[in-house]
Amino acid sequence: MQKKVFQLLVDNTSGVLSRISGLFSRRGYNIESITAGTTSNPEYTRITIVASGDEAILEQIEKQVGKLIDVREIRELKPDSSVYRELILIKVRATDVQRQSIVSVSDIFRAKIIDVDIDSMIIELTGSQSKIDAFLNLLHDYEILEIARTGIAGLRRGSEGVIGTDR
Repeated sequence: MQKKVFQLLVDNTSGVLSRISGLFSRRGYNIESITAGTTSNPEYTRITIVASGDEAILEQIEKQVGKLIDVREIRELKPDSSVYRELILIKVRATDVQRQSIVSVSDIFRAKIIDVDIDSMIIELTGSQSKIDAFLNLLHDYEILEIARTGIAGLRRGSEGVIGTDR
């Protein structure tokens, strides 16, 4: 199984995300993560999809998604020529004794403590999937109460080959 990251520029219309995810569902393709948001031009939405499968399935995904009426452009975001980021929020049980060590680990990863309660803390971290996974691994001694991950957002490096127009 391989993973590929696809970036789509689509018309910002009602139901576009549903049509794209429906294609995956109908064909039995797997979506690892999907993120979407309008661009600086409100006519378009940028969608980042991480899909998994063998090479033939991933090629089919790219072809099938590219045929959808709302899709203006699709391209693979290759790791060596792109920047990927993900956001995670982690709620950790934290006693008075544990708080400082959790803050210390968070500081190493440049994570932010965004909420502190009597018995818990919420930590925000943005970075690559490997950075987030490494951070979670260091928190294994603490009781993680909840996790919310956004999925990958990504852009190709440089100004050449910009997909669509945000202006």
